Amino acid sequence: MIERHDTPGRLPLAYRNEDFMDTSDARGLRILSEYLYPLSHFRKERIRDTIVFFGSARIFESGNLGQYYDAARGLARKITEWSNSLHELSRRFVICSGGGPGIMEAANRGAADAGGKTVGLNIGLPFEQRPNPFVTPELNFEFHYFFMRKFWFAYLAKGMVVFPGGFGTLDELTEILTLVQTQKLVKKMVIVLYGTAYWKEILNFEALVRHGMIEQSDLELFQFADDVDTAFQILEKGLTKHYLEPDKEVPAIAKSQV
Repeated sequence: MIERHDTPGRLPLAYRNEDFMDTSDARGLRILSEYLYPLSHFRKERIRDTIVFFGSARIFESGNLGQYYDAARGLARKITEWSNSLHELSRRFVICSGGGPGIMEAANRGAADAGGKTVGLNIGLPFEQRPNPFVTPELNFEFHYFFMRKFWFAYLAKGMVVFPGGFGTLDELTEILTLVQTQKLVKKMVIVLYGTAYWKEILNFEALVRHGMIEQSDLELFQFADDVDTAFQILEKGLTKHYLEPDKEVPAIAKSQV
């Protein structure tokens, strides 16, 4: 039994002192809580790994780019149906998004359509980012620190699908590509860029090679897809090869649970 220190005349315990917890001196504790709190929930829900969907919060089902919303929803549903068919004790390849509107909502919605658990890693912002209603309640998290949110995107992910987006999507894509390129992710990552024309207009990958900024082999870190079936086939093939029928080159840490 924990002794109470909130009686008159006694100082509160430090970790119960909200005034202290909001100070710069307690920043380390706040950062640690954004690691430990999701970790405890992922363990409880037996989430072994995720497929992360990135994309714009500004793409809506009824908008000009609604085809991307529909594709994200359909792909997430298809991945979840496939994951459910694996009949493993732990939950494999759970759909994860930033938890907000647009493509994020579409991904969580598709997983919910298939009756699966789905993760939302939200971030507190003054605009755009409000939790969508399709995230599994016990897997719905809100972060203050962008870097801790990014950690959870990368740590559990075995695959990633990147739909058209703006600064945030570009940031998330290039950070993951950097981690893979520099071998800071000791696991295989299946990366799909959805919408070939969009991505080749926004990012001139060939120019990066031509100017010597990346190697030609770096273009093999990701694949393009323009329809749900192609994207799913890329993911299913890669995930099956590396994680359901893992080859001997995959580091042991990449096969471990949370």
